[in-house]
Amino acid sequence: MPTIVVGGRAYECPPGATLLEGLEAHGVPMRSSCRAGSCQSCMVRAVSGDVPEAAQAGLKATLRARNYLLACVCRPTGDMEIVTDDDAITRVPAEVVEIGELTPDVMSIRLRPEAPYEYRAGQFLRLYRDDQTSRCYSLASVCELDRDIELHVTRVPQGQVSNWIHESAHLGQTMTISEATGNCFYVPGKPEQPILLVGTGSGLGSLLGIVRDALRQGHTGPIRLYHGTLRRDGLYGADRIAPLAHEHPNLRYVPCVLREEAPPEGSQGSVVQVALTQNQDLTGWRVFLCGDANLVAGAKREAFLAGASMDAIHADPFLPS
Repeated sequence: MPTIVVGGRAYECPPGATLLEGLEAHGVPMRSSCRAGSCQSCMVRAVSGDVPEAAQAGLKATLRARNYLLACVCRPTGDMEIVTDDDAITRVPAEVVEIGELTPDVMSIRLRPEAPYEYRAGQFLRLYRDDQTSRCYSLASVCELDRDIELHVTRVPQGQVSNWIHESAHLGQTMTISEATGNCFYVPGKPEQPILLVGTGSGLGSLLGIVRDALRQGHTGPIRLYHGTLRRDGLYGADRIAPLAHEHPNLRYVPCVLREEAPPEGSQGSVVQVALTQNQDLTGWRVFLCGDANLVAGAKREAFLAGASMDAIHADPFLPS
């Protein structure tokens, strides 16, 4: 009889019962609705144990890669440990090892966690100023390529965490971060598939991480990276992107400036309009969107109307606190 561990307690799941049925029989509170694998409200994450293929039917590849499953259709074949709430996550101390200015409003901060730290390029973490104050920041580094984790932090007016980082962060300081989460990352497979990446401001950080990770894993299809800002002084990263594009001809980078003239290699105008004008048919493409929440929402809709399937669109909107 499979044993299911959740919340530090072990429960036996009767043979043939679903994970949802087995836990409910023991009085474990579980979210559920349709109980047929359609609504996904019963989705949980397996920390250990084998996940039956049928338990992941209909989930995005990024969710499957993180061992998410649907409890209502999961019939355990062996012992498993699951978590039902990603907010109950581990806090990790990390040392500030590098600080740099990317633009007048965006700084780069590199952190070295005190313990092994696993993540996927494009995910995000929570950075704590104190027990009551924290903000989420996307990861701009690649776990397999970089020793330290990198965050790009935009200074937000009256931002309690961003201003603290910009004004008070110093080398050798210990900060507290959460484990990484989020589903906006590259999953290997279909290496010839075209990829479109569109981001604004410091959203370039996670997109650049995704690009580096895709190239690291041998992606050969076209990769189109669009970065949008209001003014030219908001652009950054060309010094890191140019060598990648030289080494990998399938990568093309287009900087976009909305209110000023763009650099020679870029375009003037809305980054979403430029990207979709230059790539009008997104049928069969994989799409990554990162940055301003309103722009990401609009870009997601436009990408779908241009032919991209919803399960191939991965978004990381930067939501206001």
